Amino acid sequence: MAIQRIGSKWEKTIVLRQRESIRPYIPDTRKYSLEQLKDMVNQYGLVFVKPDQGTYGIGVMSVEPWADELEPDNPPQYKLRYGIQTELYPTLEELHTSLTANIGKQLFLIQRGIHMLTYRRRKFDLRALVQRTPQKTWETTGFIGRVAAQQKIITNYHGGGSVMLIEDLLGPYFSPKEFARVYQEMKTLGVRTAAQLARKFPNLKEIGLDIAIDDQHHIWILEVNTLPALFPFKMLKDKSIYKKIRRYAVAYGRLKKGRSR
Repeated sequence: MAIQRIGSKWEKTIVLRQRESIRPYIPDTRKYSLEQLKDMVNQYGLVFVKPDQGTYGIGVMSVEPWADELEPDNPPQYKLRYGIQTELYPTLEELHTSLTANIGKQLFLIQRGIHMLTYRRRKFDLRALVQRTPQKTWETTGFIGRVAAQQKIITNYHGGGSVMLIEDLLGPYFSPKEFARVYQEMKTLGVRTAAQLARKFPNLKEIGLDIAIDDQHHIWILEVNTLPALFPFKMLKDKSIYKKIRRYAVAYGRLKKGRSR
């Protein structure tokens, strides 16, 4: 039986919101419209606009108010960022007109922006891999850190981001005891997220959970990927982790013996 994949970010968000223990980890996410853009920019300042369908961070944009520090008397503007490009608009209406001209009638989502922790002034998030075990339970089998390329708003490897060990990224922010607590919280969150999605999508076998930690050390689920890349976990110092990842992937049919991806 084929491994189940879910493309719609909105559909996954709806399912996850149904579980009370997961809800506090999900940033406010809504279907994109001018009304919602205005409301969420006013409420949160920074927001992200992303396509409902798509991978590798393609199409992700950020919107936030912007003021010219050199000309404080000038009226505030709104900054739209995508890739390494930045555009300024005097009103959200004009920004919306420009944005919708590019996205057409595709469904886009708008999500509360998270002020992530940074590494050398570049923001980073964490990817948790959660897999079905041969015993048919769920296990969070590995973590990697992803650091955004200079001037980019996404951390994705395909967008120029770099892979690092989470110990190196979180070490400056947490004591060993705090790190152990956060690590366990993320492992538990991974299992709960996979189990909740599997209630709706019973042939799910693996997920990649994109996690951000903000400057208040709150953990957030940015996105859930149901076709997660396995190769980045080869770089972990503990080689037994990737061996387990690969063994599980072979057991549920993602990989064949002797092959990896």
